Amino acid sequence: MNETMTAAFLPGNSTVELRTVPVPVPGHGEVLLRVKASTICGSDIRCIYHEHLGKGPEGYQGVIAGHEPCGQIVATGEGCRRFENGDRVIVYHISGCGVCNDCRRGYMISCTSEKYRRAYGWQRDGGMAEYMVAEEKDLIALPDELSYADGAQVACGFGTVYEGLEKIGISGNHAVLITGLGPVGLAAGALCRKLGANKIIGIDVVPERMKIAVDLGLCDAVLASGSNNAAQVRELTGGFGVERAVDCSAHPAARAAAIRATRKWGKIVFIGEGGTVEINPSPDMIHDQKTLYGSWVTSTWLMEELVERLIRWKLHPADIISHRFSLQRAGEAYALMASGKCGKVAVCADEELA
Repeated sequence: MNETMTAAFLPGNSTVELRTVPVPVPGHGEVLLRVKASTICGSDIRCIYHEHLGKGPEGYQGVIAGHEPCGQIVATGEGCRRFENGDRVIVYHISGCGVCNDCRRGYMISCTSEKYRRAYGWQRDGGMAEYMVAEEKDLIALPDELSYADGAQVACGFGTVYEGLEKIGISGNHAVLITGLGPVGLAAGALCRKLGANKIIGIDVVPERMKIAVDLGLCDAVLASGSNNAAQVRELTGGFGVERAVDCSAHPAARAAAIRATRKWGKIVFIGEGGTVEINPSPDMIHDQKTLYGSWVTSTWLMEELVERLIRWKLHPADIISHRFSLQRAGEAYALMASGKCGKVAVCADEELA
């Protein structure tokens, strides 16, 4: 193994800087991964790529980018208890203190320790590199039935969606509306399909993403974003509206449409980050007995459950990856993801790039 490696950094001016840095050495309870696939999240674009906007948990501290990594262990530090060289693993993208109430529940995303909570690719080095160090406690086993690109999708996007869908519950009794058909919305369509949703309706403004949703069979109907979306959804559901709605857009009009297109006693979950929403609480929510959930990433135990379900369902999250790039072309990868004219974008190595 070489002593140095290539790594990608985001200076905040819509560019990517490739630098040569030392290959890290795993410490106690840590492993060194050969990164095989690292996908790009919309939050990377929103809070880091164009401009460093994030604060607190979303504050970028000039580290190696990428919080959706998956790879193979090539070295272990002292004190590792479960994983060993050669193991294939997904990295849960927040490393928490491990001892606060949220960490003990498996929700390191909500770790309350300002000192020890560090997200990969935000406050500690992430996966846009040839190698990365991760804490063993943050790893999820990747079975042979799934590819490294599948695993990278689980690390954030599919895991985040699965959490939100588990909160509202999806079954064959439900018509589902998904507002926003970016990678998270596409993941929602794929998971709702496997969970048995009776009808899946998608809304977006980008033709390329609407086409992907149709071509992959993730939605039964796709609507162009507009002021009459709620009425269109009711028309597609016998005049009632959907039983479940999932907002992945963070757009105020889309969020309002998701709420208003949901029928009486229905449930809505907001997954898309940022933005605002304006509703009239009594007619839009209270009088129709609707329930609105917020959902942020997921837990380690639910991520492990998702991996098991993906194998059972024969569902491959990598199917929504529309473009793959080598690390040397990371600049092109981020620019494409920022354009929105794509599905998921992945930076890959070795067999995942072949």
